[in-house]
Order: sequence, then structure tokens, then C-alpha cells
Amino acid sequence: MKSFRFRLLIAALAVLFGSAIAKSQTAADAPPPPQMHGHEFGMGGHLGFLAEKLNLTDDQKTQMKAILQKEHPAMKPLMEQQHQIDLQLRQYVEGRFDPVKVQALAAQKAQIQAQLTVHETRVHNQLYQLLTAEQQSQLKQMESEHESRMQQRLNQAPPAPPAE
Repeated sequence: MKSFRFRLLIAALAVLFGSAIAKSQTAADAPPPPQMHGHEFGMGGHLGFLAEKLNLTDDQKTQMKAILQKEHPAMKPLMEQQHQIDLQLRQYVEGRFDPVKVQALAAQKAQIQAQLTVHETRVHNQLYQLLTAEQQSQLKQMESEHESRMQQRLNQAPPAPPAE
């Protein structure tokens, strides 16, 4: 349970700080960028919400932006490698399935995901350390509420299949 909360905290921080950075890099007269979906490091649609809820100072935002900018070059090649593996795996979905080749690609992807997890956890720890005790407490409360909602959804019965 503690591990899940920590992962949730990390995800929330990534979303928070990615949005703050994305927003700070956008020109005032430029149209807003399209909403990001997926797990691109440091980007997400809920950052502004979390930044507002946690009432981050300008200094905190600046420090967080510096951390993310420093780490991005190390993470980008890993994300690109992972994307390339996903593209290769797609051929086995759309074409002939080869379990041996899929297993090899899955093993490569697992290694990359492990490296990404280490990088992301280190970055999220650095970002978390920039929060005040009150902000950390607020974030933990938000995560707890989110976890409760997720558990409620998981415990709901799945919808009945459509009748034929």
C-alpha cells in the first residue's frame, strides 16, 4: 500500500511539474498546445490544477523547472527507444505473431522501463523535497482521496456484455 501511494505521489508530482514547465515555455500569444495523453515525462493536463492546489511559489516553480530541464536529456533517449520497441511490437499485432521475437522485444522494453523508473523516481524525489511540509501533507491528502476513488471504481461490478 505504501509503495502504491509513493508511486501515486510521483505520478502526481510529474503531472504537476510538467504542466508548470509546459505553461511557462508557451508564448503569451501562441495557441495552447494540444492536451498530452500518455506518459511523456513531465507533461500532463493536471499540472496547473496541482500547482494551484499546492500554491507553489515562483521560486519552487523555477527550481522544479531547472530539475526537469536537467533530467530531460537523459530520459529522452530512453523514451524514444521505448517508442521504437512499441512500433516494432505493432507489426506482430497487425501481422504474423512470433512469440519468440515478441518476448525478446518485451525483455528489451522491460529493461528500458526499469531505467526510466529509476530516473523518474529520482526526479520526483527531488521535486518532492522542494515542497514545504504543508504542501507535502496536502499532496498526500490529495493522493489518498484519489486512491479512494480508484478503489471504488475497481470494486464496482463490470458492465454486462451487450446481448446479441
